[in-house]
Amino acid sequence: MAVNDECKLKFLELKSKRNYRFITYKIEDQQVILDKIGGPNETYEDFTNSLPANECRYAVFDFDFTTDENCQKSKIFFIAWSPDTSKVRMKMVYASSKDRFKRELDGIQVELQATDPSEMSFDIIKSRAI
Repeated sequence: MAVNDECKLKFLELKSKRNYRFITYKIEDQQVILDKIGGPNETYEDFTNSLPANECRYAVFDFDFTTDENCQKSKIFFIAWSPDTSKVRMKMVYASSKDRFKRELDGIQVELQATDPSEMSFDIIKSRAI
């Protein structure tokens, strides 16, 4: 499975310049390509709404939060979105390519696998970040 260079470049921009809130990726013609990019002012709700209901995606989300000690922090989440309603073949392709793709994105801090929206609710993201 090839990874388009643009995928890595946009991830590096999210990580270092923080000019995106999220990036979604899809597999097309045996390679991982960019799907959607969310600007820095977009919310977690905007991100979850950008994921298709019946197709798999990989996603990266830059989550800002405040610790109990009142410190501003940020964690980069890698989310493998594989809804139950997507085709079996699609789920298999995404599952088998996930680790290889994730290795291309240096700087992922938390990984999450979700098959429906409840598995990646804001509360779950928050609890995994702290």
